[in-house]
Amino acid sequence: MAYEAAPGHPLPYGSTWGPEGVNFSVFSRNATSVVLEIYAFPTDAQPAFSFPLDPHLNHTGDIWHIQVRGLEPGAFYLWRVDGPFIPERGLRFNKHKALLDPYARAVTGSHLWDLAKACAWKTGSPDLDLSFSEEDDAAAMPRCVVVADDFDWKGDRPLNYPLRHCVIYETHVRGLSLHPSSKVAHPGTFLGVVESIPYLKDLGVTSLELLPVQEFDEFENPRSNPRTGAKLSNYWGYSTLAFFAPKASYAACGTDGGQVSEFKYMVRELHSAGIEVILDVVFNHTAEGNELGPTVCFRGLDNSIYYILDEDKRHYRNFSGCGNTLNCNHPVVRSFIMDCLRYWVSEMHVDGFRFDLGSILGRDQQGRLLENPPMIEQIAEDPLLRHTKIIAEAWDAGGAYQVGWFPGGRWAEWNDRYRDDVRRFWRGDERSVQGFATRVTGSSDLYLRDGRKPFHSINYVTCHDGFTLNDLVSYNGKHNEENGEGNRDGNDSNFSFNHGFEGPSTNAAIMALRNRQAKNYLATLLLSIGTPMLLGGDEFRRSQGGNNNAFCQNNATSWYDFTQAKIHSGTWRFAKGLIALRLRHPAFRRPEFFTGNDADYNATPDISWFDEDGKSPDWARIDKRIAWRLDGSKADILADRDDNDFYLICNASNDSISFKIGPAQHGRIWALAMDTARESPKDLLEPGKEEPINPQSCFVAAAHSFILLLSREG
Repeated sequence: MAYEAAPGHPLPYGSTWGPEGVNFSVFSRNATSVVLEIYAFPTDAQPAFSFPLDPHLNHTGDIWHIQVRGLEPGAFYLWRVDGPFIPERGLRFNKHKALLDPYARAVTGSHLWDLAKACAWKTGSPDLDLSFSEEDDAAAMPRCVVVADDFDWKGDRPLNYPLRHCVIYETHVRGLSLHPSSKVAHPGTFLGVVESIPYLKDLGVTSLELLPVQEFDEFENPRSNPRTGAKLSNYWGYSTLAFFAPKASYAACGTDGGQVSEFKYMVRELHSAGIEVILDVVFNHTAEGNELGPTVCFRGLDNSIYYILDEDKRHYRNFSGCGNTLNCNHPVVRSFIMDCLRYWVSEMHVDGFRFDLGSILGRDQQGRLLENPPMIEQIAEDPLLRHTKIIAEAWDAGGAYQVGWFPGGRWAEWNDRYRDDVRRFWRGDERSVQGFATRVTGSSDLYLRDGRKPFHSINYVTCHDGFTLNDLVSYNGKHNEENGEGNRDGNDSNFSFNHGFEGPSTNAAIMALRNRQAKNYLATLLLSIGTPMLLGGDEFRRSQGGNNNAFCQNNATSWYDFTQAKIHSGTWRFAKGLIALRLRHPAFRRPEFFTGNDADYNATPDISWFDEDGKSPDWARIDKRIAWRLDGSKADILADRDDNDFYLICNASNDSISFKIGPAQHGRIWALAMDTARESPKDLLEPGKEEPINPQSCFVAAAHSFILLLSREG
């Protein structure tokens, strides 16, 4: 079939299907020539049609564009871009390297990519990246796919729950359902997530935070498992190739464009079940790596625009730890990022984003941290994203650490200070009480000063990067030997404790203590002020065998073995019950920080702290134990709603401690709702079945225990 070419339009970018065919548009400021290639099949080495763009007819400003009349959705295409190859000036054009469209909405995934052939320098050359490769790489490259927006959303819109009402569940699309124990029909896919909805609903989480789903090369890892010899992968996906494209291999219904519809179906069904979708996005670097990496997209389109380069411009500034850094505050790159975020919200209906190494968004074109970064402010103030969750990982690999200081006004942050202070306290570290008390009450030291709220703190004890909850209480050190890096990778500061034996144990006392500690962490997370994030599988003590950097383990190390939910059914029940308790009681979802003052003129202080004698604690001396009372009056001042009062006791010591507890207010009594020292199901009592305590006696908190009392009518 012959196609007719027309000049086309410069905007929108990417490939846009319409009644007369497909309009293609791509940015390149320094290119001298541009060719569009159309492929009949995704594995063809040669294009079926090539369309050289006329620099007079198909070129407006810095945008190259063409319309191919008669072309339909499902067509496969790549770009070829020529221009100067002068690495010392940051220019790396190479017409022999086929390029992905940065705005491609789908990329083929039906074959193994060999991106090593995409290197624009001659392999083995002593001049390395200064040499010029004339090897054509089209046969090894994935293809961009023309996609039509014809999905029936059935009235769906993003849910956009207020953060303070959310319980976030961080998970990997593949890991959630790939293990045989998941018993789904489409394991490891977007459809597998849909099939997991009943489980997620039963657990009670409100929001699903997915590790990267934008297209990446999962086969880029060159290492093998030294124990098994199996090739390792890029499992997590923090190495994006195509920022608009859902990952093809995560789709069950087709990898040549069907992944877009399947992703939309997943979002629609999650929304129908009342569950939000938050995406982990990686705008700090790309899969092209440093000067020795492949030329796949941005490098071949306009290297000096898209990346932060060194002064000699041959080399890349590496604030990401992955070889390159996106030039996020260049106006062209800012527009690209904003277009991408708007697409995922408006066309894919997602509810929010977690920005990996978010501090890079605040670096200027020389890599310096800006006081008022345009990129960060634009994301925060964009009208279309106004109700979209924006969550920063407020640091980067270049030394920036901005937890509590992330600019832009309405940003929430992953609070690693919460993680570490909570871990130190329950491990029994000395002088850890004051930090613990600050974290469980919303981290006012971090977020009050600039007008942000407690819910801007994303509280977590574990996440994908580090130990799982089970491993946190089972290992003193990391065990990453199977990553093929000699156990040198991963964080060495885990604040973990194995309680007497490294790894799995048959000792009943050790196992009982580990289970209690796991419940202490879960209770702390879900009863703290702020927005809780639960790592997927922690609710049933999923283990990674002590691996705290399982980025390369696409195997049983990372997959969710749901047989553990039966083995640890008590922990699962406990987590489920705590989620429900949190969502039932606004006292744990306060929209404002505590003041320590009266909630109204005739009430008790909104929070009061106690030692075991029922007195105000001496913060300089109190150690490994603390208690506090929450006044439930106007707990949700935005909804003018009262709640129960609560009394919380935490004992991280090795000994039982008797706590004196003052009487409940307004003629009520205290009743026991939770005691982590008890066995299931007595550790968390059903609503309305809380056990009244004797007001004349002290409450004995067992070693390593967390107690929750609530006030109620006698």
